[in-house]
Amino acid sequence: MFDNLDLNAIQDEAARALIRRLLNLIEQLTSDLREAQAEIQRLRDELNRLKGEQGQAKIKPNTTKPAAGNHSSEQERHKPERHSKDSKQATIQIDREQVVEVDRATLPADAEFKGYEDVVVQDILVHTDNVCFHKQKYYAPSTNKTYVAELPQGYGGQFGPGIKALLLTLYFGMGTSEPKIVEFLTNAGIQISSGEVSNLLIKGQDDFHAERDAVYAVGLRSSPWQHTDDTQTRVNGHNAHCHVVCNPVYTVYQTTPTKERLAVLDVLRNGRARSFRLNEEALTYLAGVALSKATRQTLHTACSQTQMDEPTFQQHLDNLLPDLSGSSPSRKAIVGAAAVAAYHAETDYPVIQTLICDDAPQFNWLTADKMLCWVHEGRPYKKLTPFVPLHRQLVTDFLKRFWEYYDQLLTYRQQPTPTERARLDTAFDTLFATRTGYDELDERIAKTEAKKAALLLVLKHPELPLHNNPAELAVRQRVRKRDVSFGPRTQDGCKAWDTFMSLAATTKKLGVSFYAFVRDRIAGTHHIPPLAELVDQAAKALNLGQSWSTP
Repeated sequence: MFDNLDLNAIQDEAARALIRRLLNLIEQLTSDLREAQAEIQRLRDELNRLKGEQGQAKIKPNTTKPAAGNHSSEQERHKPERHSKDSKQATIQIDREQVVEVDRATLPADAEFKGYEDVVVQDILVHTDNVCFHKQKYYAPSTNKTYVAELPQGYGGQFGPGIKALLLTLYFGMGTSEPKIVEFLTNAGIQISSGEVSNLLIKGQDDFHAERDAVYAVGLRSSPWQHTDDTQTRVNGHNAHCHVVCNPVYTVYQTTPTKERLAVLDVLRNGRARSFRLNEEALTYLAGVALSKATRQTLHTACSQTQMDEPTFQQHLDNLLPDLSGSSPSRKAIVGAAAVAAYHAETDYPVIQTLICDDAPQFNWLTADKMLCWVHEGRPYKKLTPFVPLHRQLVTDFLKRFWEYYDQLLTYRQQPTPTERARLDTAFDTLFATRTGYDELDERIAKTEAKKAALLLVLKHPELPLHNNPAELAVRQRVRKRDVSFGPRTQDGCKAWDTFMSLAATTKKLGVSFYAFVRDRIAGTHHIPPLAELVDQAAKALNLGQSWSTP
């Protein structure tokens, strides 16, 4: 009925408007019907479960076409590129050489030697390297003491640096479970228990924790902008949140009990003790918060540049506003605003200027600017499932224009000019002023239009990425790790997860072997420079904050 519907062919404006309203009503009723059907099936499944039966089987659809729940924009974003395969020969390390001779008995009498034909074959050996150390021991009667030679660095306990580095690489670098690591080592001839594996992964890692902190400090200084995202995780069976902060030269993970604004701020400050400042900036943040006139007047009177630690500030609020309980939304907003204002006033630790993130409320106020992800913004459009063919075509046509504009922004990042900046600014207004007559699509377009400042920050700072994929991909690694190993059971384990996942992700970005790095540190050879130095060098080469330093 609707396949060949063309509203423009209807001459009567009133009739055209009426039909458009009816089409939107059909869409609304169809959407309600889908939700009702899904809820009915869920209730049927729950009823069957309570009866001891099974619900409807969940059979995944064939994968010849994109799944209905796939809202990825990779196909629209990426332009096809010619595939080229680089030679691996130049990067293969040759460990030994061997001459392979021809059986001369098979050669004709007139055969002449013409040199060699080189063939590189890769192989790996998995075998034990168990060492029995004969430690010299001396006794001195003059001191009544025994002196025993120390083992080489990395050989403390029952296991050497090779096993310790391999454990960390398999568990944190590759996401292998502890039982599978034990199984692998047992097959290789190593006698080790699951408890020993757990201890080697978690205990005595202070040097690695310190290197992770150094990487984070330098990473925050390496660019005025940072990606961030978070995902739910578990610590000893309790819900927590793992946060990711990264840019092109490093990645850091940090787990906190919640994902509220103060928790995110703790992550950006690397867990340092909180500080608060109830100044004019903090009051500006509170302008949109529902506070009484008396409360605002009290806060305005108490406004100052005094920096306070958390106990002092909480007591200060108790004295100022005794009627505001610690759990009230108003008090939480005041505490958050004062914490952000103090963060912005810091001079001894890097303060991020721009966060690339989604539009979750906990990211508000934290930085001077916020850049929203275009890929994230495109997903709600792909979630629209109109019933009317005309509406489906309207969604398809608008998404085409959406990603064409995205491509123009990509081009601008490579060659930014004032003229192109002005043109793209105007083109945004034109694109998102579109009204199609399909209500759900028009509401979605209006929501994007309202985010113009956060989506077009790239026009001011062309080095900003248009998407938050690096943080989302880093979060996915934590999700995969969580799927395999559930979650740490202790705070030491939680800290080890954060530290080694940070170091594994950072070494990958720097082109350093994670296994080689870990073994280098455990053995104490230090042939690999501190990762913080490598992060700093890589950031300077990329000049990640060029537009901030250009007048």
